[in-house]
Amino acid sequence: MSLTDRAIEQIRELIRTGALPPGSKLPPEPELAAQLGLSRNLAREAVKALAVARVLEVRRGDGTYVTSLQPSLLLEGLGGAVELLQGDTVALLDLMEVRRLLEPVATALAATRITDEQLAEVKRHLDAMRAARDDVEQLNVHDAAFHRAVVAATGNETLLTLLEGISGRTLRARIWRGLVDDQASGRTLAEHEAIFDALSSRDAVLTHAAALMHVNHTERWLRDHLRNADSLEDGPQGPRVHG
Repeated sequence: MSLTDRAIEQIRELIRTGALPPGSKLPPEPELAAQLGLSRNLAREAVKALAVARVLEVRRGDGTYVTSLQPSLLLEGLGGAVELLQGDTVALLDLMEVRRLLEPVATALAATRITDEQLAEVKRHLDAMRAARDDVEQLNVHDAAFHRAVVAATGNETLLTLLEGISGRTLRARIWRGLVDDQASGRTLAEHEAIFDALSSRDAVLTHAAALMHVNHTERWLRDHLRNADSLEDGPQGPRVHG
């Protein structure tokens, strides 16, 4: 472990133990460095690293504060990190596998918690998908909103942030599939309708099955197209899949 990593760990430990709770202000740099037995340079580097990770917030002219430490904030960088994997076939398939493991479970959980108002929001996105079935770009905007509304109904912010980060990586894939497969829109709509119907019945088992079938179809389609190593070169931004 490098000296900077050790310095980062020392500040994290202060946060974990409650010595620096969310929203609290860090001591001035010289005081912090002395408290931790660090040089000022090491303390400064550790603070910069934790600011990048959204653990700390540096406010010019005011000082450095511990953030809210909410999952949505700490995991906010996931989508950007995932986007850097663009063009990596293995990484894309790994992400699809993670989505297959998480999203059906999240959708089933939503079935047990979704309110009438949240169900109505899901239906609004489904209706918008139906209206946009001949506009691939718009279809995918509403597709993403549909899935977000479903997972948001779980009330689990961490789960929502994780799945949004993963889905962002596959959004281009969804659009590309719509462009090359004129049957994709119809199948996608049918699969989303099945998920909505299962949610409406508040049947967790049925909802899990509908979501799993939907994600499986997307993953299977993608794996088939990526068997040819040149598939990632099709189009300016690689393969795109409805999901």
